Amino acid sequence: MNRAFNRKKDKSWMHTPEALAKHFIAYNTKFLGNTEVDQPKGTEVVRDAVRKLKFQRHIKKSEGQKIPKVELQISIYGVKILDPKSKEVQYNCQLHRISFCADDKTDKRIFTFICKDSESNKHLCYVFDSDKCAEEITLTIGQAFDLAYKKFLESGGKDVETRKQIAGLQKRIQDLEVENSELKKQLHVLEEQMMIAQVPPGDSMSSKTPTDIFDMVPFSPMTPLIPLPASNGSAPPPPVRPTEMRKDLFGAEPFDPFTCGAADFPPDIQSKLDEMQRQRWRGSKWD
Repeated sequence: MNRAFNRKKDKSWMHTPEALAKHFIAYNTKFLGNTEVDQPKGTEVVRDAVRKLKFQRHIKKSEGQKIPKVELQISIYGVKILDPKSKEVQYNCQLHRISFCADDKTDKRIFTFICKDSESNKHLCYVFDSDKCAEEITLTIGQAFDLAYKKFLESGGKDVETRKQIAGLQKRIQDLEVENSELKKQLHVLEEQMMIAQVPPGDSMSSKTPTDIFDMVPFSPMTPLIPLPASNGSAPPPPVRPTEMRKDLFGAEPFDPFTCGAADFPPDIQSKLDEMQRQRWRGSKWD
C-alpha cells in the first residue's frame, strides 16, 4: 500500500495490536460517496476524486438531500462501511485490496482511500467527511496495514491466501442466500396458486344434482324425484313409489269422477245420500 502519511519514529501507534487483530476500531463519519479512478494510487488522483464528489454532494444538498452518516469498522482484515442504526454492511473493503489512503492536508475533515472492487476489478476512491477524526482514521488504517504485514511475514504468506479463500466463500454464501430467498418467494407464490385452483374431493360439478336459483331440485314428470342427502349427514328417506301414492295431503283418497261409485263414498256421506234419495221418492209418490 502507498500511504500519503508517515508515522514518526518517536510516535507510537494509537491502538493496541489486540484491538485491531481480534476486534475492530469504530468511527462515525459522513460518507460523500465513491467514484472510479484510473490509477490505484496518487495524491492528485484522490484530489480529483474529492473535488468531483464534493461537487456532486453540493448539488444534492441544494436539492435538500443530507450527507449520509456511516460507521467505519477498521481491523487487520479490512474496512467495513455500515449503516450506523441497522448495522447493515454497505461496503466491505478487504485490506489487501486497498492500495492508497490519505487525509486531505488542505481540508482537515476529508480523508480517502482507494480500493479495488472484487467484482468489477475497477479502482474506486471512497471519500469521507469527519470533523475531528480524519487524520486519526487514516493513521488507524495505517496501523492495521502494519499489523497485517507483520502477520503476513510470520505466516509466510499463507494467511493472506487463506483470507482470500474465506472472502471468496463468504461472497458465495451471500449469493446463495439471496438466491435461496428468491426461490422461497417463488415457491410461496406457487403454493398459493395451487390452493386457489385446487377443488376438494367429492365437490366436482359432475357428481352434483343440478338445482335452480333457490337451490332446489327441478321437478320433471319424466323422471322420479331423487332425494338429496340430509344436512345433518343422515341417510335420506326412501323414495315413495307411484303405486303407493293413494292419499292426498290430508290423508284422504283423491276423488276421481270417472271411477267413483256408490261404494266409494264414506259411510256418513252415503247415509245422507240415501236419505235424500228416499225423500225425493216420497215426494214424487204424493205428486
